[in-house]
Amino acid sequence: MSRQKKAAIINDISGYGRCAVTVALPIISKLKVQCCPVPTSIFSNHTGFPTYYFDDYTDRMQPYIDQWKELGLVFDGIQTGFLGSKKQIEIVAGFIRDFGREETVVVVDPIMGDNGKSYATYTEEMCREMRRLVVLADIVTPNLTEACILTGRRYHEEKWKMKEIRQLAGELSSMGPEKVVITGIPQGEYIANYCYEARADMQASGIREKLLRTMKVGTQRCGTGDIFAAIITADAVNGVAFDTSVKKASNFIKKCILKSMEMEIPLTDGVCFEEILDTLKA
Repeated sequence: MSRQKKAAIINDISGYGRCAVTVALPIISKLKVQCCPVPTSIFSNHTGFPTYYFDDYTDRMQPYIDQWKELGLVFDGIQTGFLGSKKQIEIVAGFIRDFGREETVVVVDPIMGDNGKSYATYTEEMCREMRRLVVLADIVTPNLTEACILTGRRYHEEKWKMKEIRQLAGELSSMGPEKVVITGIPQGEYIANYCYEARADMQASGIREKLLRTMKVGTQRCGTGDIFAAIITADAVNGVAFDTSVKKASNFIKKCILKSMEMEIPLTDGVCFEEILDTLKA
């Protein structure tokens, strides 16, 4: 009898607003992978609301993880999300070293910034630590801003050339990850994701690349990046081809946004993925 696959998801828990673990858990479960959360903090609701309750879990992360070590738990996948401090990044790096086996897929979603700017919580020291975390990844899923922060390149508003995007992905891959997807690339009425794979067993250049575009719809909503990373993680654990997984994630998010618009869901409430979750296939 085959053992059900498991993925450890290291992220915060927001009770309301559809983001982080509250999004990852149902998505990953729907894709037939057991989702095992490691909370980094607890929010009553995400920070896009005017007020919220926040409980920093940093000092409890290591004792929590130590119990898993004592139990000898094994994971087929590890995915990291938003990390709020240098210490949290260090704890997560230790988690990957302790639980990462040769067959464990490590996905780092480096949630650091957007629209050309890092988030207010991200210091230069944290950016350096995140680069060290990327070294441990098999797959990394930055947006354009995060790709620039990680590589030290300048972000610009004008249209990005394929040559520039390829160089960004190549530099990220040279840090360690075999697979890179740079998300949210604006292309007129389209939004694109650039997939880059570099493996020793590939012929010719040793690189496989693909630009996947979808028509822009609606307004940016919280939680879409968490949905994207969750699908990429579960699919990677299940052995789904990388570009197929990226296309699946992009199409599912588009359908989520359209359904949220149809149901007039407030932007702060994220996307109502529950309405179409049954369309997501492993």
